[in-house]
Amino acid sequence: MQGTILIVDDEKHTREGLRQSLEEEYDVYAASNIEEALNVLDADRIDLVLTDLRLGGEDGLALIEKILQRARPPICILMTAYGSIATAVEAMRKGAYDFVTKPINLDELGMKIRRAINGQRLEQENLQLKQQVQQRFGLENLIGESPALHRILDTIQQVAPTRATVLIQGESGTGKELIARAIHNLSNRNKTRFVALNCSAFSPQLIESELFGHEKGAFTGASERRIGRIEQAAGGTLFLDEIAEIDGNVQVKLLRALDPGVFERVGGNQSIKTDIRLIAATNRDLPLLVSEKKFREDLYYRLNVVQIRVPPLRERKEDIPLLANAFLKEVSQRDSKPFRPLSPEAMDALLRYDWPGNIRELKGAIDSGVTLATGNQITFQDLPLTVAQAQFGTSAHLGENVGQMNLHNNEMRLIVRALEETRGNRTEAAKKLGISRRTLHRRLKELNLPEGDAEENE
Repeated sequence: MQGTILIVDDEKHTREGLRQSLEEEYDVYAASNIEEALNVLDADRIDLVLTDLRLGGEDGLALIEKILQRARPPICILMTAYGSIATAVEAMRKGAYDFVTKPINLDELGMKIRRAINGQRLEQENLQLKQQVQQRFGLENLIGESPALHRILDTIQQVAPTRATVLIQGESGTGKELIARAIHNLSNRNKTRFVALNCSAFSPQLIESELFGHEKGAFTGASERRIGRIEQAAGGTLFLDEIAEIDGNVQVKLLRALDPGVFERVGGNQSIKTDIRLIAATNRDLPLLVSEKKFREDLYYRLNVVQIRVPPLRERKEDIPLLANAFLKEVSQRDSKPFRPLSPEAMDALLRYDWPGNIRELKGAIDSGVTLATGNQITFQDLPLTVAQAQFGTSAHLGENVGQMNLHNNEMRLIVRALEETRGNRTEAAKKLGISRRTLHRRLKELNLPEGDAEENE
């Protein structure tokens, strides 16, 4: 069922006729007076109340006023005779959603009910989404104590209350969308939508439709009008990730949507005014692309009003312990697996690794560690092989003493894991370990590890 409706009318024939017309699509209750209506409202969750203006000796407006005083009031639609439209308009001023005139046009009534309930549901979903966004993407989720992160936080707090366009530059996985969401959440647009679009996820033909929308019949497969991301973000914030991936024609249209603030849907000729705050992000060198004529210079300057550079994780390694422990808490709570902080050897390995995938890769490593750990602590051997390898550096340093680490045991675990993952293929295992096959053969002998069958599948 699409929702729950309460019909309030003192005329049984009207009440039952409306019930029969609506009950195929909705759960329907009926009441003949205010007292019965309030009892139903107390007993069940009602999405919409459809009430007559005249309820015998009672007034439907009085019922609407009582309903609207409730903590979570349902939508109210008033039924009235044509001569009482002024009263119905007054009811709408007091909070009623709409009115219909008698005799009731069932098609019109059905359309208004669907619009009201769908609108209410969308509003509730948006409210829940905003609460989740505030919880997940506030400043508190930008974790770290490095000077670089503090500079970013200061810039966010300065730029958020303004209308300035922001360009966020940084490698993939550095948290550019987190920063964009934090700017939105701290702005005066935070009660409106944050709409994100990854430009690299669409072909040049589709990106235009995704951004600007299209009209029915604009191209093969366009069976109905589509509202694009710019319209969806009206009054709010539009975040375009990997903006360097859009082609020249779309760049021209985007520039016009920013200044003077108008655009047309694909296949349409109606100019649409827009009011968005744009935040763009890229992992490419935009000035270089401009010099190579691969990105419009005028669009670059329009985007680059305020620039935030997000350093890769290898340049802010002092933040790794805080990030790792935050991810550990999040993942262990998600999986209902209580975990102690990472072992010193595991944390040391995290600090030695360069994290080409940045924060996203670090979170993946912690997620993997929680999944694979046999105890309640992530240890060195629970880390992904690529991370664990970094503990020993290059093959030239494979036999060096690494301080307090038990090199012998950890190296054995690395080699055994590599051989398991390659099903005993020593050539592939050596590649995984970053050493030659000859070095692997020697280390297997030195560590007294079995070398497998002579007839290897290589």
